[in-house]
Amino acid sequence: MLDVDAQIAAVTRNLRDERVDDERAFVQTLSQSYPSPLDDVWDAVTSGERIPRWFLPISGDLRLGGRYQLEGNAGGEVLECAPPQDGSAHYRVTWEYGGGVTWLAVRLTAVAPEMTTLELEHTSRESDIPPGFWDQFGPGATGVGWDGGLLGLALHLSRRADLNPEAVPSWAFTDEGRAFYRGAADAWRDAHIAAGAAPDDAALAADATFGFYTGTTMTE
Repeated sequence: MLDVDAQIAAVTRNLRDERVDDERAFVQTLSQSYPSPLDDVWDAVTSGERIPRWFLPISGDLRLGGRYQLEGNAGGEVLECAPPQDGSAHYRVTWEYGGGVTWLAVRLTAVAPEMTTLELEHTSRESDIPPGFWDQFGPGATGVGWDGGLLGLALHLSRRADLNPEAVPSWAFTDEGRAFYRGAADAWRDAHIAAGAAPDDAALAADATFGFYTGTTMTE
């Protein structure tokens, strides 16, 4: 059984505004430390054999300059790739989905021989977000999805389980799944407020995000 509260608490979330190509952009970051050495975590997040075991099936050329495609989701180009050296590693890719182009960066830092911190940063220009989407869902729609990815990686690296992508939609309707998505949506509500959103607006966006992932209305 998953300790939902522990997983939600294990992730640090942040939201900030930046300018990209002289446009407003939203930058969301999540970080979590994993009890696994740097080389192992790097392999888990860059290997075409291992990524499907905790995230989604992937195809393409996972090298600098290559293009990748996640099954039923985003694709893009590998813009940077720096394998482990001197206790750190990172890569950066475009995240192309629904006609928009956003950017994803993953950074790893060895904090102990058997402990690695992963930071995931997703940058989206306001113009690449569908009209009304941010107002309705805030940062949760994207952020909660990445929370699910960090959960899958945690289960994989702890050797507890590998993710079955086909089972995720049905898991969202279980008590455990609903508790996870509720906790993640509320955590992004808090990050939204910390970034300057009105509390009532952030709460409504979190409720909409929870409903989006679980098919739940607030009257249920």
